[in-house]
Amino acid sequence: MAEPRIHDNWRQGDPYDRYIGRWSRQVAPLFLTWLAIPPEQRWLDVGCGTGALCAAIVEHGRPAALTGIEPSEGFLSVARQRLPASVHLSVGSAAAIPLQDAQVDVVVSGLVLNFVPDVPLALSEMSRVSASGGIVAAYVWDYGEGMEMIRRFWDTAVELDADAARLHEGRRFPLCRPAALQTAFEHAGLVEVGVAPLEIAMPFASFEDYWQPFLGAQGPAPAYVASLPEERRLRLQETLRTRLPAAGDGTLALRGRAWTVRGRKR
Repeated sequence: MAEPRIHDNWRQGDPYDRYIGRWSRQVAPLFLTWLAIPPEQRWLDVGCGTGALCAAIVEHGRPAALTGIEPSEGFLSVARQRLPASVHLSVGSAAAIPLQDAQVDVVVSGLVLNFVPDVPLALSEMSRVSASGGIVAAYVWDYGEGMEMIRRFWDTAVELDADAARLHEGRRFPLCRPAALQTAFEHAGLVEVGVAPLEIAMPFASFEDYWQPFLGAQGPAPAYVASLPEERRLRLQETLRTRLPAAGDGTLALRGRAWTVRGRKR
């Protein structure tokens, strides 16, 4: 993932996987199917996190070479355990990609761009390391509407705490909308830019299955939960329990949507 910003925390890979990584592993293959990249290409994953997108590229993309860069050593340690040795992993930032110009054919980034402080700089770097005619692509959660797990959390948090409105990811990340993604890629000088939705089911075995990942302090919403005194945390927990649409057996059937965007370097 990207470098930590205020109210964010991206250091420990296992809690992140319980929170978002398990859903990222569902989105990544859909993203690759949409991209439809031919085999034997040189890939770069910017902000590779715990390796969900890299793993999908290895399984479905038949890459000639695959590099992942990630600023969090905690996330990289998990990725190194999960990915084959053929994947080159190193510490690196979207703002200063440690590769030569025109070194890869496909540059991708999963669930990262909205956390990058300088998106134009990141897209410039992603374009720089891409060969002429190469693909630059990314996906981000639709925090404002389609990412129900997180949207429902913040909607409830704001009802209980007006100060949480500035942290609501649906408001905080205006980039995570189709028009904004299209504009960002076009302003980066990329051509043939296209945006599309990726939809997944997000089933939870119980309310506890939904709630426990928010206690791992990895990401904006869990970091917010960790900042609350116990009484307010319990109030948020119990209010969410009453608001989420549980079935008779206690299961929850939520939906997740990501927006994906791609462009080609001239």
